[in-house]
Amino acid sequence: MHTSEIREITILPGKNKDNSSENFREIKIRPGDTISIVGPTGSGKSAFINDIEMFAQKDTVTKRTVLVNSLPAPEEFIRDPSKKPVAMITQNTKCLADLTVRQFLDMHVRSRKIADETVVEKTIELANEFTGEKIVENVRMTSLSGGQTRSLMIADAIVVSNTPIILLDEIENAGIFKENVIKCLKTHKKALLFVTHDPLVSLLSERRIVMKNGAVSEVICPGDSEKEALSEILKIDLTMSALRERIRCGEIIKNIQPA
Repeated sequence: MHTSEIREITILPGKNKDNSSENFREIKIRPGDTISIVGPTGSGKSAFINDIEMFAQKDTVTKRTVLVNSLPAPEEFIRDPSKKPVAMITQNTKCLADLTVRQFLDMHVRSRKIADETVVEKTIELANEFTGEKIVENVRMTSLSGGQTRSLMIADAIVVSNTPIILLDEIENAGIFKENVIKCLKTHKKALLFVTHDPLVSLLSERRIVMKNGAVSEVICPGDSEKEALSEILKIDLTMSALRERIRCGEIIKNIQPA
């Protein structure tokens, strides 16, 4: 099965920490979906996306099952990294290889057998839409900031890996433009699952999966009911972004300037 043939991922319920069944029948994820995973620390958010990344077959601690087009995932999706249709990016994403950005991307492009000679430039250009700290091709990967690294990995997942499903684990504080990332992934018809504590990311998502005690507690589809709240929090987020930049520039903050 080619990744372009993936119509949907289906998650079937497992067990919570008390070995009770989860509170849902099935959760379907399709290209273009944006879903936030929310809940207290230790509630099972990361375990939920780990199950998706591993295409769990009741073989993880949660006992969940993950299907591709209603069937178990092909073996190549699990065993061959170059054919895996899922990219997971975490707070701990850090390149240990002492390569430049171009060398790193060139290596990935070759491993994917991509003939398009403009892919590296396209990837860096897209990454720079996600971060205010410009990424250049000759800088060492090990010298990138957290925000630059995460932005580059997201762009790499979209352009080079071209995976239909992208899992982001609590990266909102890493200096990336969250709204730009979500808009871009929707444009490219990527399914996005965002483990987050950020109200803006949650309100930008079409669905919220609420975790509690290691299990899915409920799935919320707010529709347009949060439209007004989203508008207000976008203003707050812009104000906070502007405030961060003023502080970074060494300004003494005597007033808050609304966005």
